[in-house]
Amino acid sequence: MKIIVTSIFVQDQDKALEFYTEKLGFVKKTDVPAGKYRWITLVSPDDQDGTELLLEPNEHPAAKEFQKKIFADGIPATMFGVADVRKEYARLTEKGVKFTMEPTEMGPVTIAVLDDTCGNLIQIAQK
Repeated sequence: MKIIVTSIFVQDQDKALEFYTEKLGFVKKTDVPAGKYRWITLVSPDDQDGTELLLEPNEHPAAKEFQKKIFADGIPATMFGVADVRKEYARLTEKGVKFTMEPTEMGPVTIAVLDDTCGNLIQIAQK
């Protein structure tokens, strides 16, 4: 068994699609109608057959509450791996991405946390 799709709640699918592709550099894999919303998945440009990230509308009241509370508590909704956190931090900062935590060493891992503008904090990590 392997993970093929994981999701992240977003407040606005179009805004999230723009942020995750234009700022973070993910590639859109799927974008099809799914009722009132769309089934939008993204993949890493380095692994386009790998795990897909679903931009899931936070329409359900429980999803909205969950998203709001973990954001308020400073808890990242998910984590993305990068080769060099400091380099990625500099690249994203140049693109206007706002960070809530600058690159920080935590034992064998260096992390930073960014605001995805769609209701989530995202942690980037370098092992």
